Amino acid sequence: MILPEKQPTIQAVPQAAEAPHASRNAGTALAPEWFEHVAVNLSAAERRAATLVTRRTVKKAWQAAWLVRAITCIDLTTLSGDDTAGRVHRLCMKAKRPLAAELQAALGLQEERITVGAVCVYPTMVPHAVKALRGTGIPVASVATGFPAGLTPLPQRLAEIRYAVEAGAGEIDIVITREHVLTQNWRALYDELRAMREACGQAHMKAILATGDLATLRNVYRASMVACQAGADFIKTSTGKEAVNAILPVGLTMVRAIRDYQALSGQVVGFKPAGGMRTAKDALNWLILMKEELGTAWTMPDRFRLGASSMLGDIERQLEHFATGRYSASHRHALA
Repeated sequence: MILPEKQPTIQAVPQAAEAPHASRNAGTALAPEWFEHVAVNLSAAERRAATLVTRRTVKKAWQAAWLVRAITCIDLTTLSGDDTAGRVHRLCMKAKRPLAAELQAALGLQEERITVGAVCVYPTMVPHAVKALRGTGIPVASVATGFPAGLTPLPQRLAEIRYAVEAGAGEIDIVITREHVLTQNWRALYDELRAMREACGQAHMKAILATGDLATLRNVYRASMVACQAGADFIKTSTGKEAVNAILPVGLTMVRAIRDYQALSGQVVGFKPAGGMRTAKDALNWLILMKEELGTAWTMPDRFRLGASSMLGDIERQLEHFATGRYSASHRHALA
């Protein structure tokens, strides 16, 4: 059995009956007074991020439990120019069974239904993913709004959202106009995000801030707060295409904005780091950040996602080492 007699800090697997989303963020009116006075100390943020992952460690069965939880929070993604229906189908099969049956049995979890958090694709691939995942309860997420640059005209970006939703996407990963942040035009950013939120309808909106393009942590905090006020259900670090993607000081700044927004509005917003994460250790570091800063509820897939498909292979290798004492070759854990 993977779990020791004393339960780990977080559950190994969410209950199968749980919905992928617990609530929606209705947003608020634009309130610059909530964020314009806030300063972010870069060296302090870097120091806090660095010490977070050294102050708490998880070993043996506890580490295995955390890694299984990480799997349930992964948005398994393919965003390549040569995507095909076949590739998306294979990815969805992996999403439904991320761990080999024999490994799951060796971990004592053979009775558990373990899946990833969602499958994320381009809008034209949504119908293929919806077909492959029908009846599984795994959401299909779609990037939209001129991903990754987001510089197409707003009517076209909104039309792309509606196309993905009509095709069956339950989550939409939108990108903001970075210029609005760099010029401090909060009204334009808010209005853009509200229009996107309306276009999403019942689909959950994940707002990609592309933090590597925003220049300062103060801008990251302010953009995060505006996205929350505009009704984003998740805020996400990166498209994965920027020079700098998900790093812990940026994540710390964004989750502090989520915490402040909840204190001021009473509403919950999720968080998704994306890009640049490849190892099981990366997954553990982000889970530690979430638990320390926001609490155990933010280590569940309805409030936390990992945008890092390549991470899954290393997590499988670490779990196999825990179960058997041996490391397997990487090619034995191919994604698709």
